[in-house]
Amino acid sequence: MPDNVTPEKAPTEAATAPVTIKKYANRRLYNTATSSYVTLEHLCQMVKDGVDFVVFDAKTSEDITRQILTQIIVEEEAKGQNLLPISFMRKLIGFYGDNMQWALPSYLDHSMQSFTHNQDRMRDYFSKTMGGIFPFDAFNNVGKQNLAMMEKAMKMFAPFAAQADTTHEKPPAAGPQAAGNEIDDLRRRLDELAREIGGMGKK
Repeated sequence: MPDNVTPEKAPTEAATAPVTIKKYANRRLYNTATSSYVTLEHLCQMVKDGVDFVVFDAKTSEDITRQILTQIIVEEEAKGQNLLPISFMRKLIGFYGDNMQWALPSYLDHSMQSFTHNQDRMRDYFSKTMGGIFPFDAFNNVGKQNLAMMEKAMKMFAPFAAQADTTHEKPPAAGPQAAGNEIDDLRRRLDELAREIGGMGKK
């Protein structure tokens, strides 16, 4: 190997690669990085510690990360760590099979990123300037912003709801031109929402 070539790149990539977890038929989870069996509680702590991982079915090699993360949420909720309001869960269930289902994951991801960013700013604020005293008023303002964004998004995801009472007065437009206008309008609304979400952390 030439003197000016360093083997740093490969270890760096390996260090940032997600940890592989294998799930066996007996429901046991095996951490290939530590060569040890783990539980859902261990994986929950890994998430909190910022350790990225993927879970594969040991027999079929199917990626079952989503199912495992869902199980972790169910376990935490069962312990009384109620982060998901009942009204939110009802609305979420209602989107399964809905024609707007495709737009919800992206919106929820943007919302969580925005909330996390605001949370980090808030923690930094009261730890450095407030001596650890929790600034309830400032946090409430952030909560109100996030709630307002959620309410606006729910209205946006039902763009034709406001027209429901007037459909008997004016027949809906038909044909590809009308469909194209509806899609363009939806894209414009999504773009506006994305810009507002991105701007929340800068205020």
